[in-house]
Amino acid sequence: MSAPHVNRTIPEVFSDLVGQLTTLLRKEGQLARTEVGDKLAEVATGLGLAMVGAVLAIPALVVLLEAVVALLVRTGLAIYLSALIVGGVALIAGIVLMITGMGRLKSKNLVPEKTIHQLQRDVQVAKQEASDSDDLHRAA
Repeated sequence: MSAPHVNRTIPEVFSDLVGQLTTLLRKEGQLARTEVGDKLAEVATGLGLAMVGAVLAIPALVVLLEAVVALLVRTGLAIYLSALIVGGVALIAGIVLMITGMGRLKSKNLVPEKTIHQLQRDVQVAKQEASDSDDLHRAA
């Protein structure tokens, strides 16, 4: 901020304040848009990677589960019971993973925290400036 001018009139000070406030709000809006855009890009990248990983992992998982079923059959368990056990365990594990993944896709992860923090700091600075300005007018 520039140094305070002692010979400025109230309309000049008010005009300067409005101009600075407008600039501040414009910059904060740009920061918020940039931060939200970054967070959305991060989420989109994460979802894309997860989808590609799932496409690659599903066939491998099927083969591995079939191998476990074959192992259980070889140990003497009936084929239907082996398939039921392996399928049940895979289903439970899948449900747990799905619930965990959905929990991480909450909207709170998209909140522009940096912008909110910066706005809070701006409010504190504005209050301090207003207080200092009032003190200056009282002294004059």
